[in-house]
Amino acid sequence: MFEFDTIAAISTPSGEGAIAIVRISGEEAFAIADRVFHSPSGKSLIEAPSHTIHYGHLKEVDSGQVVEEVMVSIMKGPKTFTREDVVEINCHGGLVTVNRVLQLILRNGARMAEPGEFTKRAFLNGRIDLSQAEAVMDLIRAKTDRAMNVALGQMDGKLSRLITQLRQALIEVLAQVEVNIDYPEYDDVEEMTIPLMLEKSNWVKGEIEKLLQTSSQGKILREGLSTVILGRPNVGKSSLLNSLVQENKAIVTDVAGTTRDIIEEYVNVRGVPLRLVDTAGIRETEDIVERIGVERSRQVLHEADLILFVVNYNQALTDEDLRLFETIQDMNYIVVVNKTDLEQNIDLDQVKTLAKDRRVITTSILNEEGVDALEEAIAAMFFEGSIDAGDATYVSNSRHIALLHQALDRITDAINAAEADVPVDMIQIDVTRTWEILGEIIGDTMQESLLNQLFSQFCLGK
Repeated sequence: MFEFDTIAAISTPSGEGAIAIVRISGEEAFAIADRVFHSPSGKSLIEAPSHTIHYGHLKEVDSGQVVEEVMVSIMKGPKTFTREDVVEINCHGGLVTVNRVLQLILRNGARMAEPGEFTKRAFLNGRIDLSQAEAVMDLIRAKTDRAMNVALGQMDGKLSRLITQLRQALIEVLAQVEVNIDYPEYDDVEEMTIPLMLEKSNWVKGEIEKLLQTSSQGKILREGLSTVILGRPNVGKSSLLNSLVQENKAIVTDVAGTTRDIIEEYVNVRGVPLRLVDTAGIRETEDIVERIGVERSRQVLHEADLILFVVNYNQALTDEDLRLFETIQDMNYIVVVNKTDLEQNIDLDQVKTLAKDRRVITTSILNEEGVDALEEAIAAMFFEGSIDAGDATYVSNSRHIALLHQALDRITDAINAAEADVPVDMIQIDVTRTWEILGEIIGDTMQESLLNQLFSQFCLGK
């Protein structure tokens, strides 16, 4: 286990609440907490049994002034998250209260923790591997039950165990290659090496391909589906946003051009996290502010995973509608024909022809009709026939996905070389590189600079 100094940070969100927690971790955690903690019984925290909680007050060392009434949990390493001695101080929630407690701890010997430093210590001390550490942040940021289940599975080590199995298979191949190199005079050794290499390598390749098959869904669960609500002004885009979010986030009027800027909201649609973007209506305008909004709309349009293209049931398709159809023809989109509560003036057959094989959903946002069908269409579009989110084969992290693609390329090169009777020591290079790349997923082969960058993205106190 590594030896570090003692760190402290607030582990609960800032703001008003019933309680807040200040966490301390390190060799001096008990001593620092004991220095400022005063129990009615006079007992020392240092002598208290592990994994117990104690009532008392925090006081200034010099003046004896009471800082806060607290409950203090003490946990002795290695049976803690960081595998170090850990103290958690439960105090009253509130910006002033919790910051006073933190400052008291810092004045008495602890250092302010860096973002993600508690989890980084858990990784460096061997409690979790890197993929599990990243899953901690995924769990915190999960916006749906399905995303949470994926994160929980990775925290439990499901992905780690599979990666470890793949690396073990490659190690067996590399060991056989070394035997072949050390004893080249024995022809039967080489005869054993190549079939074993092909068997193990093909199995590794197949498992990597299975992981990558779920990567698009997994990434959506982790990061959310960037969804743009598109359409000309006053077709009901903002009403659709409000309906999906179930809150009046966007201003709804009959005046064209009301939405001047990008409005973003997260929403859970049948377990699919959507990052909804309500855009300014794309049209030609002389209004400078609206024109800026229109330009921003064009930018986010090309970055979207899904487009909800809204047209007006009460009006025939205009030249603007036709231009928008042409703009998004190669993108993922669903056509939403809104305002079915009004008289039909649109040619639905024309809409379906222009949409080709895309879904066309009719709605009346005003009467709350058709929204369920739209949500079902969105979920089916990305998850129909997919495996359950709790399955161990889900991979959702962009870094993991990129590394798996690299590993797949290298192991494919090794297989092709083996089938082409390339000398075994040359094939060994690609097999070794595959083993190294897979090790980067779980943190066995990682540079310190990359580790620092990854953990810096964590929140303080985690």
